[in-house]
Formats: sequence, structure tokens, C-alpha cells
Amino acid sequence: MSQPFAALAFPHADAELAGLAGAWLRRLAGERRVSPLTLDAYARDLRQFLAFAAQRRGEDVTLAALSALKPADIRAFMAQRREQGVTSRSLMRQLAGLRSFARHLGREDIATIDVFSKARSPKLARVLPKALPVDKARELASGEADEARPAWIVARDAAVLALLYGAGLRISEALSIRREDAPIGAVDSLTIKGKGGKTRATPVIQPVRTAVETYLNLCPHALAPDGPLFVGARGGPLSPRIIQLTVERLRGALGLPDSATPHALRHSFATHLLGRGGDLRSIQELLGHASLSTTQIYTAIDKARLLDAYKSAHPRA
Repeated sequence: MSQPFAALAFPHADAELAGLAGAWLRRLAGERRVSPLTLDAYARDLRQFLAFAAQRRGEDVTLAALSALKPADIRAFMAQRREQGVTSRSLMRQLAGLRSFARHLGREDIATIDVFSKARSPKLARVLPKALPVDKARELASGEADEARPAWIVARDAAVLALLYGAGLRISEALSIRREDAPIGAVDSLTIKGKGGKTRATPVIQPVRTAVETYLNLCPHALAPDGPLFVGARGGPLSPRIIQLTVERLRGALGLPDSATPHALRHSFATHLLGRGGDLRSIQELLGHASLSTTQIYTAIDKARLLDAYKSAHPRA
């Protein structure tokens, strides 16, 4: 986490409540192994709520005040956040963090605070992933339109993008690959640690392995076996932002819409597999989704193919 679990991290709470918040975060980090980014988000969300509650009360928030919260207080907080331009998805995540803190207090027999669990979660608009056409996904993943930079950097970015589209990886997953695990030669699979620390085996097709091999042949830096496979211009770990900027340049050169992002290549991977007859369970495993319902969203993108399958197979169609 970017800052210590100290009382100063929660300036609108009294010392007792701030200490309890720190203990909650330490438990999430230690026992639950929650990622640093999630911890930062939870701490920020709790600080924002405590600031709102302190302003509403006119004084720092205490444990007793937190226990005395009413549903109207939560509704007022959510209304204020909406006025500040916060999306339903961000509000849902913030409410999940506040519920987690309340559950921690209950498990430790410190206080029973059920007002957050009683609050109605905001409705999320169903947003379909935006996949690219097959030819455009191939062009974007090749990186061929970005010839102005050094050849090894072009090859590096092309290898990363090839993993996003060819193996369905997230940027963070591609950049976490170590040099000793590079998918080259006869190594046709990767063990990836995804969200929640869950691991999955991912096959790597030949074009992707070739892209990685090309990058390694051109890379001027000596890569330590246990170090990152992909490095920046000075040899340090490669930042995800560099890949995002690369895709911005490529989509300008290729005439692609703003929806053509690195993550759109992962969406394209799933959508194109489904369109070619891949089954949802297999795609779920390849993407590392914990629930099949998360993967099922891709079926909405492929309605035409599913309708054709129905018409050709159903005896009454």
C-alpha cells in the first residue's frame, strides 16, 4: 500500500475508529492477501465516507456514531457522490469496501453495523465489451504500423499485444511474465496468476511465440531469468502505460475508434473464439473468470451466430 496503516490515514475519524480501520486493512493485506491497488481503493473509499459523515455531524466520526448511522445517511452519501460524477460501478465498489469494514467490526465483536448491507446497491447499465473485427485485431496486435521507434521496442510492444489477443491476457498478466517462463521454442503454454491470486494454464500459439522470440532476439538488455520478460527503454520493468500509449498511436495510424484499447484485444480474443465455435466453459478457463456468468456476456455480442445455429439445428426452425 502506498501509505502506512496509521491513524493519520483517516483524519475524519477519532483515534479509536482510525485504529480499527488500520487493523481492518492489515487483515485484508495479511490474511486475505488483497492486492495493494484494492487496499488503496478501500482505504480511499472509507476516508471519503468518513469525511462525508464528519461534515454531516460537524465533528470527527466515532465508533458509536458509525453504529448509529441510518439508511438515509447512506442514501445522502451516494447522492452526493453521484453529483460529483461518480459512476454506478464505482459506487458499487465503494459500498462493497464499506460493507467489508462493517463485517470486520462484526467478526471481531467490536460493533454491529448493518446499515451498509441494507443499502440498495446502484443498478449497473449492461455494457457489452467492444471487440474489434478479426482483421483489425490482427493489425493492432502485430504493431506493424508503429515503425518509427527502435526496432526492439516495436518488437517488444508487438509481443505484449500478441499475448493480449493471442492468449487473452490482461496487461498486468502479460507484464508479470518472467524471462525464464518466456513462451518460446517448445514452450507452448504459460501459467498465469490472475485476479485474486488464482492461477490458470494458458496455451500460447505459434504466432505469439514467434513475436516473443523476435523481441528477445532484438532486446539490447541482459534479462535476468527471474526478472521481467518485458522491460522498458532503460531495462527496468515495463509500465502498462507504455502499452496504452502504443495502442493510442496504433489506432490513430490504423483508423480505429477510441474503444480499441489493450483490453479490447482480450475482449476480441473471447469474442472471436466464441464466434468460431468455442464453448463458454473453455473460454471461461482461458480468461480466468471465476464465474461463468462473467463470460456469458460475450454471447450477447455473438447473437447472429447463435441465431444461425438455432435455425440450422432446431427441428421446428
